[in-house]
Amino acid sequence: MRRSVRQGGMMLAELMVALAVGLGVVLAAGRLLVLANGAYAAQVESSAVDDGGRFAVDLIARAVRQAGAVDVATLADPASDAAPARLAGLDARTLSRTTPGLSDPLPAAINGSDVLAIRFPGADGDAIDCAGFPAAAGEEGWSIFYVARNGEGEAELRCKYRGAAHWSADALVTGVDGFQVLYGVDTDDPPDGVANRYLNAAAVDALDAELASLGEAEFNRRTHWKRIVGVRVGLLLHGSRPTRAVPGSARYDLLGAGYADAAGADDPGSSLDEARMTPDLRRRERRLFTFTVALPAPPS
Repeated sequence: MRRSVRQGGMMLAELMVALAVGLGVVLAAGRLLVLANGAYAAQVESSAVDDGGRFAVDLIARAVRQAGAVDVATLADPASDAAPARLAGLDARTLSRTTPGLSDPLPAAINGSDVLAIRFPGADGDAIDCAGFPAAAGEEGWSIFYVARNGEGEAELRCKYRGAAHWSADALVTGVDGFQVLYGVDTDDPPDGVANRYLNAAAVDALDAELASLGEAEFNRRTHWKRIVGVRVGLLLHGSRPTRAVPGSARYDLLGAGYADAAGADDPGSSLDEARMTPDLRRRERRLFTFTVALPAPPS
């Protein structure tokens, strides 16, 4: 009788040990599954951010190069020199979808994001705006990039364009933390096609201050916006959902640390700190895309 009780106790103890070991294996497997799912989700988000960034970079670069395009029909026309500059920009502003061009800019910019506007001459089948619509020969196309919030409150980079009947704007990529632009100005006289300084839109406008008393035609001939030979862009994007196990605490200098340190409070959007973001945003995948686009040299 005692032996049976003793054997039963040993069997129960062995069973408890087996259950404990089995439970440990199940918990470990579950933990590995959670980690694997987390890693997979982070990889998917990272790939999506990379894809969105590459798409935006390619589209902006193509649009900027179009600013250097020339309508050959106007080369011999002296009045063409008095046309407005092909490039324009605004610092720390956003836009409405339907207002013409850069008119009536709004101050509620996301993290001090900028506006970049490009005008280009039409050419049948060869000149398209940032939305993919063609501008026919003899017409003028527009590609305007700015940041605004959608109906869900998510910041997105938009393409504003002039349609057949009205102005409109479409989203290019969502999850935008910041969009910053600098303009390479050739200040040499005569110009040599090389940027001497990279300035924000307000600084370029300041160079034009002494031209304010000139008439419109003469101002358009001499404006520094026609001396832009390159455009530098910083675009910071984040994923659509939190996938980081630990909140980020990095600082992102969208246009380089040198410019961010020099600009300081004059251009606060040039540097963004994750530590100042909401807890949800701090746990999202994030990528910085900084690139410079040279404008084609005009024909001699």
